[in-house]
Amino acid sequence: MNQIVTPSTGLRHPRTQRLLAHLAMLGFAAMIAGSFTAGALVVDEIGPIALNAIRFLLGAMLMGLMAFAVARQPMRLPPAPWRFGVLGLLMAIYFCSMFIALQFTAPVATSAVFTLIPLMAAGLGLLILGQRTGPIGLLSLLFAGLGSVWVIFRGDLDALRAFDIGKGEVIYFAGCVCYAIYTPLLRKFSRGEPAVLASFFTLSATTLWIAAYGFPEILATDWTALPPLVWWVIAYLAVFPTAMSFFFVQFASLHLPAAKVIAYGYLTPIFVILLEGLFGHGWVSLPVVAGALVTVLGLVVLALAPERAARPSPAT
Repeated sequence: MNQIVTPSTGLRHPRTQRLLAHLAMLGFAAMIAGSFTAGALVVDEIGPIALNAIRFLLGAMLMGLMAFAVARQPMRLPPAPWRFGVLGLLMAIYFCSMFIALQFTAPVATSAVFTLIPLMAAGLGLLILGQRTGPIGLLSLLFAGLGSVWVIFRGDLDALRAFDIGKGEVIYFAGCVCYAIYTPLLRKFSRGEPAVLASFFTLSATTLWIAAYGFPEILATDWTALPPLVWWVIAYLAVFPTAMSFFFVQFASLHLPAAKVIAYGYLTPIFVILLEGLFGHGWVSLPVVAGALVTVLGLVVLALAPERAARPSPAT
């Protein structure tokens, strides 16, 4: 890993792969932001669990095509397939908890809870992988998190003070813990499988867990009566925020510490604001823009912060 394997391209040089990992997570944040805008278009047309089940099913099929038809990976179960069952369960809990929580609380509240994930990931990265985040990295996480909270609450101190921890926040917090565990486990569970293959098995496991949880809702959905817009949104969700974003996270988690990977989630509210403005839904005030810049600055410092060596982990 410390040598350039293909001198003509340099694509396997560790520095190049780390740069690609950062770019992948920028794309991840943008695609996740797009899912909010797309999902809002069909929220009254299809149930959330049914929507997630079909998006993950199609996403798994797409990654299977990429893995077995394009990348020519062998069509067989990987060693210790239980690894992907665990990863899929963590993702299924996260996504289901998000939509369950939204039945009890507002999206702004869940977004605020989400900002706790990078700090949790830093702690869990230390416990699971021995990844140590230095003082600069921790301060950058806090700095970016504060900027993200400011953006989420639109620079309104009264709205921030009115934030109340209720049932929905507690449910979503449990899902966020699963999300924070997921990222370091990606590296711990890796046995050298290509990211496209690992993404396929993780997506497949997530699909099975969500289908098992939401089978009644899936069965009750009249799939033939869904309007074309719903299928366009499902196609977008399956390709970008599902298949491609899973691949990006799988790839980035092998080359960056868990805290750096998951901190890019702070950019999601900023991309949402940008997309809303571009789609003609109005632009935010200058104080909110200032909060966004604080988040970006914190992430830039975090990305440039030196990475401390992790203790060797035992073979899984």
